[in-house]
Amino acid sequence: MFKHKTIYILIIGGLLLFLSACNSNSKVVVEDEPEDTVIDNEEKPEEQPVEVEEKFVLPTEELQKGDKGEDVQTLQEGLIKIGYQISNSGTYSAETVWAVTDLQLQSEKLLVTGIYDKKTRLTIESYLDKDKTITPGEGLPFKKDEKLDEETVIISNPYEILALINKQNALPKDFKPSDLVVPDVRFPFVEDLPKKQMRKVAADALEKLFAAADLESLDLFAQSGFRSYERQDYLFASYVSNHGEQEANTFSAKPGESEHQSGLTMDVTSPHVNYGLVVEFGDTEEGIWLKEHAAEYGFIIRYPEGKEDITLYQYEPWHLRYVGVKAATEIMERGITLEEYLEELSN
Repeated sequence: MFKHKTIYILIIGGLLLFLSACNSNSKVVVEDEPEDTVIDNEEKPEEQPVEVEEKFVLPTEELQKGDKGEDVQTLQEGLIKIGYQISNSGTYSAETVWAVTDLQLQSEKLLVTGIYDKKTRLTIESYLDKDKTITPGEGLPFKKDEKLDEETVIISNPYEILALINKQNALPKDFKPSDLVVPDVRFPFVEDLPKKQMRKVAADALEKLFAAADLESLDLFAQSGFRSYERQDYLFASYVSNHGEQEANTFSAKPGESEHQSGLTMDVTSPHVNYGLVVEFGDTEEGIWLKEHAAEYGFIIRYPEGKEDITLYQYEPWHLRYVGVKAATEIMERGITLEEYLEELSN
């Protein structure tokens, strides 16, 4: 018994000695930092944010000759970016009209007007997105109005729908619009004559005007549209022969001075006046309706009654001239002429 206790004591003592030795050897050793280690407690400078260039955005509003402001300046900047060397003045000037017209002539998808619209904006954006430039003047070479004589100038941009064509402002002798088409409207004759033609932008508008007139059960007929310089020369000479030049000049234009050569004009009539182009047409249902609604489709009565001293032509209720809805609305609502409208724009 004593012997067994002794053994137990020895075993327990040995265990205690073993545990004590383990504890004495389990020290945590922390190595010194290397001498060449440098701790930098200084704050690092903040990284500067990378500036993202803001995308160039063209105006969404329609713009035309005479308009002024930031939108016009932005449009001019866009035109400059794609290759046009024009001034960034903030005024929709003649050179801006030229640049827009030239761009439109170089694109098969655009109507040629000289007016900045949605489709023109998309075309400029396409050039900008693809980082492309245009060849200025390839559609319409740039030049200034030229003097024909002391009283008359030859206009440099015959494609502009706000072009003033009268006894002081003539079209180039060789001008024939490249976008002439035959509008799908009624004519009192079946022959396929050039006078059925109009420029595409005006023809499209005339079709809408006739469709609206049809809804009112009106009998409108198109009588005479495009007329070449040579044809006008023949007609004017004939009128002079029959009436004398002074009288002929009150109802017929000299060659180059006729709006018919622009392709933006259509003389209209009705069976109520035997399809004639006479003053009495203004008193017909068709004539009255045109005076009230033509502007909704971009047309004006170009030679209104009581304005003969300004237009220098007799009253012609049948003579429709396309100028676009914006200009037509103001001209017809205010009872002014194209001459007066453009004069105000230039001031």
